[in-house]
Amino acid sequence: MRIGIDLGGMSIKAGLVDENLEIIYKETAPTDVDSGAEGIMHDMIALIHSVMEKHPDCQVDGIGIGVPGYVDKQQMVKNCNNIPLENIDLRGKMSAEFGIPVSVDNDANVAALGEVLAGAAKQYQDAVMITVGTGVGCGIVLNNQVYRGCNGAAGEIGHKVIVADGIPCNCGRRGCYEKYASTTALIEATKEAMQKYPETIMWKICGGSLENVNGKTAFDAWREKDKVGTAVVEKFISYLVIGIIDVVNVLQPEAIIIGGGISKEGDTLLNMINPQLKRERYSKDGVQTEILIAELGNDAGIIGASQL
Repeated sequence: MRIGIDLGGMSIKAGLVDENLEIIYKETAPTDVDSGAEGIMHDMIALIHSVMEKHPDCQVDGIGIGVPGYVDKQQMVKNCNNIPLENIDLRGKMSAEFGIPVSVDNDANVAALGEVLAGAAKQYQDAVMITVGTGVGCGIVLNNQVYRGCNGAAGEIGHKVIVADGIPCNCGRRGCYEKYASTTALIEATKEAMQKYPETIMWKICGGSLENVNGKTAFDAWREKDKVGTAVVEKFISYLVIGIIDVVNVLQPEAIIIGGGISKEGDTLLNMINPQLKRERYSKDGVQTEILIAELGNDAGIIGASQL
């Protein structure tokens, strides 16, 4: 048995994973960012102990942890987005506490590994997962192994520029992919369209309040054949596909997995992506990259981390 940990900005999820890559038990605790690094690690340790105590007959021989930030080749957590972990030897602290092997990696990497080993892409060995959420995350799996680059920071597709001199990004660049193709960007574009076009049905969908806008709002309006909502969706998809095509052209993976909240659109999303991908990709003949919808949801990070 192994334990997989998915550390997020809102919660810490821990799961006991068996040899069939199935989660047999899991627990969740809130992420107390105000408690600092020591507080977060204390809560993580308590959660792991709780999982172990619930299954005393299970022999746990490894722990894997996915964190939302930069983990170097030595598995040091260099920094995290929205969580106060910086230059932390998380692996060392956990190994000392539990006396078993511990591995740490970026959360997008472990989610991608989970989907390749046990989810949407389990029939493939080479796949890239693009996670659309607050930002845009990316994990690359080649020959069933996470590709991390020379320093552990590979896969930051969210910070490739797609619009020269575009919207400022918190990474310091302008026009980054995630400023146009994230759920955050979709919500912002939806609000702007609603303010510009008060006749759009999106106001009714949101109960007359911009505070109720979410990643589904424009898609729901599209389903109602609302012109404004349709324009928002089509523009968002055009940005999203830019990054997908770039990954296809550079890596030619067997599959690209779309994860995050947007993946709940399922076939609707695929039917919008595939025509533009087919039209614009460099490779026109032979075997082509398949676009898949993630299957494991929040469990991808737990399963992938457990297999590090």
